Amino acid sequence: MPALITYRTPVQEDWVDYNGHLRDAYYLLIFSFATDALMERIGLDADSRGQSGNSLFTLECHLNYLHEVKLGTEVWVQTQIIGFDKKRLHLYHSLHRAGFDEALAASEQMLLHVDLAGPKSAPFTATSQALLEKLRNDQRDLPPAAFTGRVIKLGQAA
Repeated sequence: MPALITYRTPVQEDWVDYNGHLRDAYYLLIFSFATDALMERIGLDADSRGQSGNSLFTLECHLNYLHEVKLGTEVWVQTQIIGFDKKRLHLYHSLHRAGFDEALAASEQMLLHVDLAGPKSAPFTATSQALLEKLRNDQRDLPPAAFTGRVIKLGQAA
C-alpha cells in the first residue's frame, strides 16, 4: 500500500507568522485534521461517534519541525499506524509537499478510545479493531517511521 494520505490543504494566509512561515500551532492543527480523517476510516466518523458516544482523545503528542513551510504551499499528511491495543492507538503523521522528498514535519501521537459518557477509556469496537488491523497490515511494507520514540533533553554539561 502506498502511504495513506489523510489530509491535504494549502497553507492559509492566517496560518503564517511575520516571517511568512507556517506558525507552530498550525502544524498541529493540520495533523489534528488528519487524525479526524483517520477516525472516519476506522469507524469513528461523526455519525458513529454520535450513536456510540465514543471518540478518541490525544494522550501525548511529539511534534518535530523539520523544514520551513510557506504561505500557499500545498501540503498533505501521510499517516502510519505504529500500533494499537484494546483502547489505545499509536500513530505517526508526516507532513509533505510536492517536489521535496523529506518530511516537512512529523508527529508521533498516542490516542485513547473514550466513552464520552464518563468520560472514561473504553475498548475499540470490533469494527474499529478490524479496520485498524487492516490498515496496519496494508502498511507493513512501509519504511519505519523516522521520528518516533524521541526524548527531549539537554546533554550533560561539561
